[in-house]
Order: sequence, then C-alpha cells, then structure tokens
Amino acid sequence: MDMEGQKTTQFEQYRDKFLAFQRDEVTDHRLYHKLAQLEKHSDNRDVLLAMSEDEDHHASFWRRYTGQVVKPRPFKLFFVALAARVFGYTFVLRLLERGEHEAVHKYGQFRGIVPGIEQLIIDEAGHEQSLIATLDEERLRYAGDVMLGLNDALVELTGSIAGFTLSMQNTRLIAMAGIITGIAATLSMAASNYLASETAQAANSIKSSLYTGVAYLVTVVLLVLPYLLFPNDLYIGALITMLAIAVVIIAIFNLYLSVARGGKFWFHFGRMAAISLGVAVISFFIGILAKMLLGVNA
Repeated sequence: MDMEGQKTTQFEQYRDKFLAFQRDEVTDHRLYHKLAQLEKHSDNRDVLLAMSEDEDHHASFWRRYTGQVVKPRPFKLFFVALAARVFGYTFVLRLLERGEHEAVHKYGQFRGIVPGIEQLIIDEAGHEQSLIATLDEERLRYAGDVMLGLNDALVELTGSIAGFTLSMQNTRLIAMAGIITGIAATLSMAASNYLASETAQAANSIKSSLYTGVAYLVTVVLLVLPYLLFPNDLYIGALITMLAIAVVIIAIFNLYLSVARGGKFWFHFGRMAAISLGVAVISFFIGILAKMLLGVNA
C-alpha cells in the first residue's frame, strides 16, 4: 500500500469532514480564478490568481488524506460571480474571508492529529487577509461620495415626500413634486460636490461628483416609484412603501460597507435609519400643520 493509501485508511473516521474541507478549498480555488478572469486591472488580477493558487495547494493537502478528486460547489460559484458583478470584488472577497474564520476553527480541531495542519491554519488565518488588503477597487475609493448622495437623498426626499403626502393627498401630485425636488437636488448636490472637490484640489473631482449625483438620482427614483404605481387615493400606502424602500436601501448600503470596509452594521444602519425616518416623521406632521394653517383642501 502506498503512502497516500495509508493516510486514507488511517483517517477513515474523518473522511466525510476531510472531503467537505477539500470541496470548500476546490470551490474557493475556482472562485478566485473566475474572479481573476473578470478583473480588468492587472494588480488585482495577480492578487486573485495568487489566492487561487494558494487554495489549490490547500485542496491538494486534503486530497492526500481523502484519495479522491472532488468537484466545486456549483451554486456558490454562480452566486459569488453574480455578487462580484453587482457589489464588486472586494465585497465578495471579504464576504468569503468571513468563512475563513469558520475554516480556521474547524481545522483547529485537528491540531496534533493531522500532520501539517498547523501551516494550513496559519495560511487561512493570515495569508489571504493580507492579500485582500492589497486589493484596490474604484467603487470603494468613492464610497464616501456614494454615502453622501444616498444619505442626503434619503434624509431630504423621505422628509419632503412625507410632508407632501398629507398636504397634497394625491399620489400623482406627490410624485410630480418629488421628481421636481429630487432632480433639482441631484443637480445641486453633484455641483456642490464638484466645487468642494475642486476647492480641496482633490483628484478626479468630476468622477466624485458623478458618483454622488448618480447615487442621489437612483435613490430619488426608488423613493418616488411607489407614488407612480399606487392609485391616486392610496397615498398612505405609498408613503409606507416609500419608507420601507428607504430602510431597505439603508440596510443594503450599510451591509455592503460593513463587509467591504469592516465595521458595525447595526450601529451604522440604526443611526442612518433613525435620522431618515425621524426627519420623515417630523416632515409628515409639518405637512399636516401647513395644510391646517394655509387652509388647503386637496
């Protein structure tokens, strides 16, 4: 019996666990290689290929104990490739990296049992994290500009639309007012960001203002959409839907930042949601008060 066969027999009781470890490593090897093929920047591509090679070595390590060739997990490959296109490579890599902590814990159970496992644990715990830290992705560099556009649009538009809702009581009129306010505010915010960037002599001030403006405009469209879809008299339903969309936008963006940059999701999500919804509630009652004081019957 050869050495590999002896190892397979010796660790037969752990066979299922080792096969799962091997499949995870093969999947990650394919994932990083696929991400490298999608990456346009050579520096990022080199990092991803290095990570792919590292995971291939890990898969070979477990193959010595299982004696089998395993296939990657197809659903994970599809999901990660899709997420990479939507949220970016850094987001996906950091999301995958969170799974490495679980791998370190699982591998740690075999310290003193499987020869060579210690080096594998060291690799999983530190090497890939250092590689991820070298990734440089444009969308993360402009995350502050996106945050500015999103946050301002959420606070201003949720407040404005909530105020319009009770004063106008017609979804089409509210949508019209929201669109006009939103487009004007988008242009104002993009221009202000450009001027601020130019004053600070920041690089790519035009691109910075575009990120801010696009983030603002997309938020405007999503917040106004319920008022375009709901019947004229269902303005309260449109308001509730608009606030729900605002919360979802806040959750998605803060999830993205908490994964891609690190940080406390619930703290930032709660603070941003409280500000946006708080302004909306205040503006809602201001709309009622304005309607009463001005004697408007809509």
